[in-house]
Amino acid sequence: MKIAVGMSGGVDSSVAAALLMEQGHEVIGVTLKLWGGLSDSGCCSVSDVEDARRVALRLGIDHHVWGMTEGFDEKVVDPYVESHAIGETPNPCIECNRHIKFDAMFKRAMRLGFDAIATGHYARVENKNSSSSGRARLFRSVDDLKDQSYVLSGTDPKVLEHTFFPLGAMTKDEVRQVAAKLNFPTATKPDSQDVCFILATGGRKEFLEERIPLTPGKLVDHASGEVVGEVPALEVMTVGQRKEIGHDSEGQRRYVLDVNMKSKEVRIGRLEHLLDKTLKLRNVNFFDGFPQDGTPFIVQVSAHGKPLEAIWIKDGVIELSQAQRRVAAGQTVAFYDAESGTEVLGGGIVDRRESII
Repeated sequence: MKIAVGMSGGVDSSVAAALLMEQGHEVIGVTLKLWGGLSDSGCCSVSDVEDARRVALRLGIDHHVWGMTEGFDEKVVDPYVESHAIGETPNPCIECNRHIKFDAMFKRAMRLGFDAIATGHYARVENKNSSSSGRARLFRSVDDLKDQSYVLSGTDPKVLEHTFFPLGAMTKDEVRQVAAKLNFPTATKPDSQDVCFILATGGRKEFLEERIPLTPGKLVDHASGEVVGEVPALEVMTVGQRKEIGHDSEGQRRYVLDVNMKSKEVRIGRLEHLLDKTLKLRNVNFFDGFPQDGTPFIVQVSAHGKPLEAIWIKDGVIELSQAQRRVAAGQTVAFYDAESGTEVLGGGIVDRRESII
C-alpha cells in the first residue's frame, strides 16, 4: 500500500514510518505545517521539520511538507480563543487531531492517490473487515502510560478505516530502542509538551491578550459568599486551579470551583466543594448511535486521567460511580466499553451548568 506517514519530527512518527517500510509498504513522509507563529513545545518548529527530513533521508523515502496553517487557525486556534473568552478550558489537541491530523490529512492523501495514512499515535485500530460492527474500531494502546486513544475519540471512523497506528502494540521504551538501533537522530528526542502555539515564556495569558480583551474579575468564597480578592483575567482561570488562589481563614487550600463570565466572578472553595459526580455534555457523538438510558461505560476526562465508571443518564448527562474533581467546561469526555474499558465508543464536551454542590 502507498501510505502517507505524518512525521512530526519526533521519535514516534520516525519509528512508525520505519515499521511500515519493514512491512513492505510504499511510505512517503509528510510533515504538516500547522502553526505559523513561534513554538517552543517540541512540535511545529523549523527544527522539527528538519528532524523529520533527516529521518526520511536515512530511510530513503520522499518527504514533503503540507501547509495547513489556514485550516489550523480556523479549526483549532480560533475555537480555542473563543472557548476561553466564555470562561471554558478547551482541549485544542483533540480538535487538531479531529480536523487536521486526520480529516484534512486524509482528504489530501486520498486526492493525491495514497491508499492510507499513518501516525505515531499510541492507539490501536481494528479494520472494519475483521470487525463485527462493520466499521473500524479504535482501542487503547498496550502502553497505558502513553495511550493516546483519548485524544482520538473525536476521529471519524471512516478515516480510521484508512489509518495505521504501527506503535499501538509497543511501549515507549521499545520504540526508543528501535530508533536507537536504526541510528535515528530523533532516538533520544524529548516528547513534545503542552499546546504547540502557546509559548512557555508567555503562557495562555499573553497569547489570549493579543487576540481578545481580557476581563478582570472577583474571587468569591463559596462558603461565605464574600469577595476575597481579584483576578486580572477571568479567561485564564480554570476549574480545579490552585495556583494564585491561596488558603482560607483556617489554612485550608482553596480551588477554583467555577468561572462565571456574566457576573465576572470566580467562585473558590475547598477540595470537598470541588468534588462532583454529574457531568452535562454537549456535542456528544457515539460511533454506533446514542445509548439507552442507564447504559454503563468507562469514561476518561483528561489525556492521562484514570478510567472511571459512569452511567449514561439521558440527554448528555452522565453520572460517575464516585465523586471526582469537577471537570472544566470545554474539556472532552471519552467513552469506552464497560466490559474491558479498552474500546473507544465516542466522546463529548463538558458543558456549563448550574452548580449542584
